[in-house]
Amino acid sequence: MISIYTDGSSRGNPGPGGYGVVLIKGHHRKELSEGFRLTTNNRMELLSVIVALEALKAEGERVTIYSDSKYVVDSVEKKWVFGWEKKNYIGKKNPDLWMRFLRIYRKHHVKFVWVKGHATNAENNRCDELAVAAAMQSKLKVDVEYERVS
Repeated sequence: MISIYTDGSSRGNPGPGGYGVVLIKGHHRKELSEGFRLTTNNRMELLSVIVALEALKAEGERVTIYSDSKYVVDSVEKKWVFGWEKKNYIGKKNPDLWMRFLRIYRKHHVKFVWVKGHATNAENNRCDELAVAAAMQSKLKVDVEYERVS
């Protein structure tokens, strides 16, 4: 079983943003983060989950993802994203990321748990620290798809 904690952040919406991830499997722990010069909070929340799942070495892992993003958790747990997929994401934001998410999501056994942000969950708070720090870097990556459609 792998526990993944994720968070995304943006300064302004849109604005500079970043994501933070903590992956835990047994005694092993890995932290990931990255910042972008122009993006949205929802894109960073979703990208944090994607990057975490893509970091897994083997397919078929049992994964619990802890996120404070209702946007991400509800979209998957309430199965909205599967309806969006059937309708080719017409009228939906972030189709590039949702398609990327579904490709990696289907390779694992994933359960989502919503956690209250900026509260007592130490790992979620750590993800927030990572995301904010990533967004504050001087050299930020380009969120190519976001900037292309904006």
